Amino acid sequence: MKKKMLSILLTTALLLGILTACTSTDTAKETSGSGSEKKTASDFSQELKEVTLNEVAHSIFYAPMYVAIEEGYFEEEGIELTLVTGFGADKTMTAVLSGSADIGFMGSEASIYTYNEGARDYVVNFAQLTQRAGNFLVAREEMPDFTWEDLKGKYVLGGRKGGMPEMVFEYILKQNDIDPSTDLEIDQSIDFGSTAAAFSEGKADFTVEFEPGATNLEKEGKGYVVASLGTDSGYVPYTAFSAKKSYIENNPDIIQGFTNAIQKGMDYVQTHTPEEIGAVIAPQFKETDLDTITTIITRYYDQDTWKENLIFREESFDLLQDILEEAGELTTRAPYEDLVTTEYAEKAAR
Repeated sequence: MKKKMLSILLTTALLLGILTACTSTDTAKETSGSGSEKKTASDFSQELKEVTLNEVAHSIFYAPMYVAIEEGYFEEEGIELTLVTGFGADKTMTAVLSGSADIGFMGSEASIYTYNEGARDYVVNFAQLTQRAGNFLVAREEMPDFTWEDLKGKYVLGGRKGGMPEMVFEYILKQNDIDPSTDLEIDQSIDFGSTAAAFSEGKADFTVEFEPGATNLEKEGKGYVVASLGTDSGYVPYTAFSAKKSYIENNPDIIQGFTNAIQKGMDYVQTHTPEEIGAVIAPQFKETDLDTITTIITRYYDQDTWKENLIFREESFDLLQDILEEAGELTTRAPYEDLVTTEYAEKAAR
């Protein structure tokens, strides 16, 4: 009888042990499961740091940044990103200086202007995104043998005076011995977003267009891309991420995490096809069909628009200031060591 009772007790204990082990295992799986799977934004809700990024424009030209957003790389780095479009470097810079944006994304010429104006808490560039201009010269007819000499005596819709699109355009003209003020007429009076419409209505012989303006003009049969300013100007530090010196000093972890996320976006772009990149960033451009997005990315991809890393090198900064001087927009050169830090980009590239 005792043996029978002992046998029953042992069996019961064994069953309890198995049940306890199973319960413990299931609990462990539930606890550790989120660690082995890719976290969603809600998983990070208790740990994300809010960061507001103000971009100069919303353009496929900046594809690596949108890849980082759509692939969740900012959340992986502990950042809840709010993206705001400034519609102009002056507005983006104002947002950063006023504190309504933590980080700005714009042409680095804006940081030089504000530094030379005497800003104490000036803006420092910490990551360069694009290394070529993103605009194209569009003509009214196909010109397979186009040369810049063909612009002499013509009427061209250009960009805002002092802005990078116009300065790079004039830089190319001067490199080809063409005087922007006397050899052709450059109309700088039309708003950035309205030049394609003005051109399609018959204004001017040529227009300098960003995407999707250039591709849309081609699709409508109202214009033809005859030259790439990005190719003909060479490697130019066209856009970079920047923040106030005090913000960088007070938030080094955020700046590093932000830079890491952008680098992941760069890595994706370097290792995927235009079709794959287009499919990822399509949600950012709901008004543009996927075929057009892919065409634009291919155009930028072929001209080596995006850097492999985000390091803003001194020779690039010097070239930028050369362009500003030639455009008559710079009388005093700003020191590279004040306006650029490569610390975060170098770590992200490792």
